[in-house]
Amino acid sequence: MLCISSVSALETEGSQNALSPGESYLLSVWHHRLYLYSAAALLFGVWFLLKVALNKKSFSKDVGPLVSKAVRRSEGSDAVVHLSGVKVFYGSQTGTAKGFAKELSEEVKTLGIPAEVIDIKDYDPDDRLSNECTNMSVCVFLVATYTDGTPTVNAEWFCKWLEEASTDFRYGKTYLKGLRYAVFGLGNSVYVGHYNTVGTNVDKWLWMLSGMRIMTRGEGDCNVVKSRHGSIQADFLAWKVKFLTRLQALAKREKKSCSGNSTSGSSCQNMKKEQEGDEAAPVPQDNSSEEDLMESSSDEEGSGLQDEKTSGSVVDMEDLGNIMNSVKRAKSKEEGGDGLMVKLSKVNGLKKIEDEAERREMITPALREALTKQGYKLIGSHSGVKLCRWTKSMLRGRGGCYKHTFYGIESHRCMEATPSLACANKCVFCWRHNTNPVGTEWRWKMDPAEKILEEALEKHQTMIRQFRGVPGVKPERYEEGLAVKHCALSLVGEPIMYPEINTFIRLLHTHHISSFLVTNAQFPEEIRSLVPVTQLYVSVDASTKDSLKKIDRPLFKDFWSRFLDSLRALGEKRQRTVYRLTLVKAWNVEEMQAYSELISLGQPDFIEVKGVTFCGDSPASTLTMANVPWHQEVVTFVQELADMLPQYEIACEHEHSNCLLIAHTKFKVEGEWWTWIHYERFQELVQAQEESGGQQGFSALDYMAKTPSWALFGATEQGFEPVDTRFHRRNKTKDISGC
Repeated sequence: MLCISSVSALETEGSQNALSPGESYLLSVWHHRLYLYSAAALLFGVWFLLKVALNKKSFSKDVGPLVSKAVRRSEGSDAVVHLSGVKVFYGSQTGTAKGFAKELSEEVKTLGIPAEVIDIKDYDPDDRLSNECTNMSVCVFLVATYTDGTPTVNAEWFCKWLEEASTDFRYGKTYLKGLRYAVFGLGNSVYVGHYNTVGTNVDKWLWMLSGMRIMTRGEGDCNVVKSRHGSIQADFLAWKVKFLTRLQALAKREKKSCSGNSTSGSSCQNMKKEQEGDEAAPVPQDNSSEEDLMESSSDEEGSGLQDEKTSGSVVDMEDLGNIMNSVKRAKSKEEGGDGLMVKLSKVNGLKKIEDEAERREMITPALREALTKQGYKLIGSHSGVKLCRWTKSMLRGRGGCYKHTFYGIESHRCMEATPSLACANKCVFCWRHNTNPVGTEWRWKMDPAEKILEEALEKHQTMIRQFRGVPGVKPERYEEGLAVKHCALSLVGEPIMYPEINTFIRLLHTHHISSFLVTNAQFPEEIRSLVPVTQLYVSVDASTKDSLKKIDRPLFKDFWSRFLDSLRALGEKRQRTVYRLTLVKAWNVEEMQAYSELISLGQPDFIEVKGVTFCGDSPASTLTMANVPWHQEVVTFVQELADMLPQYEIACEHEHSNCLLIAHTKFKVEGEWWTWIHYERFQELVQAQEESGGQQGFSALDYMAKTPSWALFGATEQGFEPVDTRFHRRNKTKDISGC
């Protein structure tokens, strides 16, 4: 072998020596040809990448718009379908979510994508929901949170099924794998601890069953103070814009979905800027725990502060500069000492700035439109006035309201108003169908009392002038009606919430207008600090904690202790005080003993007992005509209650209003009732007290007047003044407005 190798090497060396230089060069190139091929491939690759990079922008501009058109025209073609349609499910109590669902559906259809609106109560999730995992559709859930964080009536079964399925091993953790969904919750942040609970849970349960979020949960807030965009309508609009953008991305089959690797069900890891960061806590109330995180529905807030990010979420580099600038601005304002109130948020350490100038108006555009349709004449940003039906009735000589029968009010000279449309309850029998705002404290812009009274009188007189020349209107009463003598602060809402309520009452008395103020017994300290009013009412809608919660649906967690303390505060007043009891058949008419105990607690001068008025069907309430007691049933209740109260007797009756008056026997002088009010005497007493700096007080007995015989209980007139003519409506819609 060694011999053969040596001979071969010698032959090769001999042959190379025989080659020319050119031939040797070519032979060398041939031996190293692999290196040359690699270098050529590398150069070609670099050239190709540069070409692609330079043409990417122009390609996007030229081809991008055509993709959307291609998606729209794909029906009937052989193109691959990435999005078959959108199903919008709604769980609604008052109709807001239903309206949003219809609105979203129409917007989706304008993109050329099929859309369907589904009432969630008509959908069987056990049979049909799993089908959504394979039909290339997107499911949108618009769900509202009802009392105590429970689902609305039409969403109860769906939520119950979804909750059980999420923890049922028989379904498995991948039961809804492939389901693409988005959730938008509707709630009110004043209900601390229950804010948007249903939306949060639905999102969580779908994720637990391996559903895939196409974007993070959105949340709408009815509380205009805490709402991220000023109203629930604005919150939905901002979320809708982001959803439609995301939907278009899905139609183009862009992989931009949530990973679902979050145990809290509240974050997405693969979202770009238009779905970024995505959840920030609504501003918590004082002394409350941090709320559930909420989606940021816009990239930038008008205040200059970026939406707070959830702790633990990923912040894009392109957003880091904006966040740092926001922190610097907040810090500079804090150090500038400009009187701003700076609150530290628990989310990413950002600071929230609030001052009087940044407070929002109570009346949003949507609320203004709704209240205007109901006949309200709105004043400023939180007040209103409306003409009572009894004012119209007495102008025509058709009788006055029960206050005319019980206390001598001239109904045609009474202005029904409120300095605060907001309320701390959402009563089932609210004749405004809960369209007014709610809250537990004043956090809105505030109008001065002088402006409210001036505009209220002006608007009321304008409404009275509309009756000039109307057939049946008595000329003398028309002229009297232009001069307001009484003000019923019972239109809607909670007047005592208005911070300048005492100033407003003093202004009424300065104009020689008597004051009848109604409160819902949730603000005991405000009752104690209230200046003397002609007559102070407390609504006692139930006598037990459970029934009060069921009927009034209060916002305060400590509503019962506030209720009892309010009754004690009422008992400390020296002027006329009234319990107003509203009887709701099958709800609160059996609690006789409990009512008597509450009466002994506050010792009111009078107790008005009135059957509930049915204000028509409302999605906000389950009240029906079956809950309205007959007048004789109210009479029976009052007689039994009066028998349990040793110092009270039935004094008056107004059958037309289905109302009776129980009065303290101190107003029965020598066998005759003195439940009426001497209004001129009251104005003299108030003026004397003001001039004495509060040293000269007075009591309810100092301005009482004798009750006429026709107003007494048992009279044949049943509370209808004989000088007027009673008018019976036939086949006409009844106007139920009035105090």
